[in-house]
Amino acid sequence: MAQSLAGPEIERLIQLLARLPGLGPRSARRAVLHLMRKREDLLAPLGEAMRVAAERIATCSTCGNLDTADPCMVCRDPKRDNSIIVVVENVGDLWALERAGALRAAYHVLGATLSPFDGVGPEDLALPKLVERVSTGQVREVILALNANVEGQTTAHYITDLLAPSGVKVTRLAHGVPVGGELDYLDEGTLSAAMLSRTTL
Repeated sequence: MAQSLAGPEIERLIQLLARLPGLGPRSARRAVLHLMRKREDLLAPLGEAMRVAAERIATCSTCGNLDTADPCMVCRDPKRDNSIIVVVENVGDLWALERAGALRAAYHVLGATLSPFDGVGPEDLALPKLVERVSTGQVREVILALNANVEGQTTAHYITDLLAPSGVKVTRLAHGVPVGGELDYLDEGTLSAAMLSRTTL
């Protein structure tokens, strides 16, 4: 077993950073070394920002986005077209679509997609809130911006059937999103093309 090269506090920081997506133990160690070398410029401000975020982070009661306010900044934006709701699997997908800037609409985060193999059923998704938002009569279109994989397509069909009685127009992303692709890994140009080329289900 390798001998520890730093104190328990630093080792703990390395272990925590290694849990982040895209970071393994080596990358985390390099990141921690860089943070320690830049204590005043990076480490101290990062620690303070994380402390404040941990105290204030909340899930938006309207759309399910993560922010430090409820409702979130997206839901409070007066320039958004709230008659269009873009349904996404997770907050990362919401942020990816926002970076693309193709459409200034409202959002709805499901929290997951249907996956019987993993034990994820309709009751595990934020579907009641979506139905409630659509039932107000102020929504004219629901865009299903779900991943182009089996789970995403299954969820899209389920939501289409669920919203059918409301008469709301339901569309989905079209050109640009490859089968098996995940929204968070696509570039902004591809996401913009997919959003603008959506089709009715």
